[in-house]
Amino acid sequence: MRLIATTVFSAALLFASVATAQETAPAATAPKAPAATAAAEFAVMRTNKGDIVIEFDRAKAPITVENFVGYIKDGFFDGTVFHRVVPGFVIQGGGFTPAGEQKKTKAPIDNEWQNGLKNKRGTLSMARTNNPKSASSQFFISLKDNDMLDQPISGGAGYAVFGKVISGMEVVDAIATAKRGTKNGMGDWPVEDMLVTKVEMISKDDADKLAAPKSAPVAAPTAAPVAAPTAAPTTPTTPKQ
Repeated sequence: MRLIATTVFSAALLFASVATAQETAPAATAPKAPAATAAAEFAVMRTNKGDIVIEFDRAKAPITVENFVGYIKDGFFDGTVFHRVVPGFVIQGGGFTPAGEQKKTKAPIDNEWQNGLKNKRGTLSMARTNNPKSASSQFFISLKDNDMLDQPISGGAGYAVFGKVISGMEVVDAIATAKRGTKNGMGDWPVEDMLVTKVEMISKDDADKLAAPKSAPVAAPTAAPVAAPTAAPTTPTTPKQ
């Protein structure tokens, strides 16, 4: 079966690297934290290319942030890789080991895509399949403004943003330049491991210290047009854009 060769549909389908079993698990729900009292939360993602500092927005994405912070505290992301890299689009991680083995996750969560946050360059969003409520641990960082991911283009919903990179976009951009190949049927897999060595929660003071040397936002690199998809891969996999 061939996919519809449009940029919008390729974007909508690119995140289908979550196991089929995760699509059918019941969606977990969590009480929303009061927006007025939700304090800023921060984490540092240490990679073999450098540190990425993230600020979460619990006020607008309480379910998603609670889920993601839970994975951080469990050490789930430590030793995983960015398994999918598409220059000029996204880098995706949070689900696979360097050997290509998919990690067992908790139940999927509700999709908070209508929380007012947009998929802009440097934002952190949840990856999922065509089932809007299939997100569990996998995430992506946008390399550019991906406005089409804010639209209901996949399963009648967009992609939920729950945080942003406040320091380390040069690391994100470096990961995006990785030479890519195929592993276990999944395309756009970096040939060299783009390893996440550790993710940990940090204080605002520590986040400010890590972000301090970065004086100005790094401009998005110029990228060649992204090719349209050509064929539907087997499961589990990541359709090419």
